[in-house]
Amino acid sequence: MAIHGGAGTLLKGMMTAEKEVSYKKTLEAAITAGYNILEHNGNSVDAVVEALKLLEDSPLFNAGKGSVFTNAGTHEMDAAIMNGGNLEAGAVSLISGIKNPVLLAKDIMEKSEHVFLAGTGAMDYAELLGYKLEPEDYFYDEFRFQQWQEIKNSGNFQLDHSVKKDSKFGTVGAVACDFEGNLAAATSTGGMTNKKFGRIGDSSMIGAGTYANNKTCAVSCTGSGEFFIRAVVAYDVSCLMEFKGLSLKEATEEVVQNRLLSIGGDGGLIAIDAEGNIAMPFNTEGMYRASIDTQGNKNIAIYK
Repeated sequence: MAIHGGAGTLLKGMMTAEKEVSYKKTLEAAITAGYNILEHNGNSVDAVVEALKLLEDSPLFNAGKGSVFTNAGTHEMDAAIMNGGNLEAGAVSLISGIKNPVLLAKDIMEKSEHVFLAGTGAMDYAELLGYKLEPEDYFYDEFRFQQWQEIKNSGNFQLDHSVKKDSKFGTVGAVACDFEGNLAAATSTGGMTNKKFGRIGDSSMIGAGTYANNKTCAVSCTGSGEFFIRAVVAYDVSCLMEFKGLSLKEATEEVVQNRLLSIGGDGGLIAIDAEGNIAMPFNTEGMYRASIDTQGNKNIAIYK
């Protein structure tokens, strides 16, 4: 299993020792929670959801509780999930007040006849299912608020922790392979600080930011979403494996280090195949990430 909490410049000089410990602790807690399900013969879908719930509940990451402010001073969240065993998927975008958007994406996949719901319609569906809406102050984070204040009248937008070029793309994601070899991927995000016009990034788009297929791999992306959408990054990794016979490592490296960079896109992804091989390439200074193998060996890292 592997998880990520965003990629970007992540300059060491901007990270305090205490904050680094907090990030790593939360990453470890999330991957441990997901892996615990796999260890007890649970399925990969439940594992990725459990891991993402912990990341969404942390103010450290731009998803759920830690979501950034839009231009209107609100929070608009996106999420997606895909089951590699049957290619079923669920996605949700432009929602507010939902504590764990990944749960709503899972419900769309399992309980509706649709794949993608957005905005007021998605909120109506959540209400139908009995979701409780959190008050606005649940999502308030002083650091996020100050980020927004710095640029809210400028017409600019930025990706999570950016200070000029020093940016972090704060999506969270998880991929898993269970004991039956079934794959799953899930991604969740609060989008861009000061975003306007109902902007949607790659996270909730099946094939762009999230994809899973037992024949190939499960992928969750983080980065400059517009480029990931144009390059259909998550599916491109799967495609290279299925039709060109590339290994997981070869396919992910080709997409992140060559194809994405060639069109000006930066970020990274996590991926896993049905044999449990894991790849976590990124073309930025760092990516919050963690992985755990079949033997239970953990790898938690931020920088290259």
